[in-house]
Amino acid sequence: MIRVVLADDQELVRAGLRSLIENDPGITVVAEAGDGVRALEEVRRHRPDVVLMDIRMPGGDGIDATARIAADERLTGVRVLILTTFDEPAEIDEAIRAGAAGYLLKDTTSEDLRRAVRAVAAGGAMVSPSIAAHLMRRVAERGPERPRDPRLDDLTDRERQILARVGLGETNQEIGAALFLSPATARTYVSRLLAKLQARDRTQLAVIAHRAGLTPDG
Repeated sequence: MIRVVLADDQELVRAGLRSLIENDPGITVVAEAGDGVRALEEVRRHRPDVVLMDIRMPGGDGIDATARIAADERLTGVRVLILTTFDEPAEIDEAIRAGAAGYLLKDTTSEDLRRAVRAVAAGGAMVSPSIAAHLMRRVAERGPERPRDPRLDDLTDRERQILARVGLGETNQEIGAALFLSPATARTYVSRLLAKLQARDRTQLAVIAHRAGLTPDG
């Protein structure tokens, strides 16, 4: 069962989100919060798999709450999925730097929302198409020259393949299917990459993969 905390300052929005995602029998909402401070309290209390986090809320915004969750070693298994009406480039960049595993707009379909929750809970990443387009433009704007990352010198060819797949936002199951590995073996490789590259989570691994040009779109 995937356990979710909802963080949004509008009660009606939270009620709608709860109804939508709990249509999936494998997802349950364990707590709700109307601001960033309360969201952090509920996350520490329940340690959910996923937090659906709005950005602009009173009493501490969603980006600050996301950063605090990502920095708390006791919450390493908690993944934050931003769900907001705002697609401003600065906020997208801040959310990703804060440690968000995904960024969706509130015009997403109910099925896409449930799919995103499942993907993020499984260790993947998920962004709305318009957000993906923004990220692609940012990659293009940086041009073909990329600084060499010496940490990648110690990776095996297989580890580079796994890192590239993480950069695409694939789950362990998807990585295993693509590279003819079991999900458990894929998970072991990802854990090894986290240690070798001193990355906090899969989102940081994905950033490393993109910066190194290991992903196909890179």
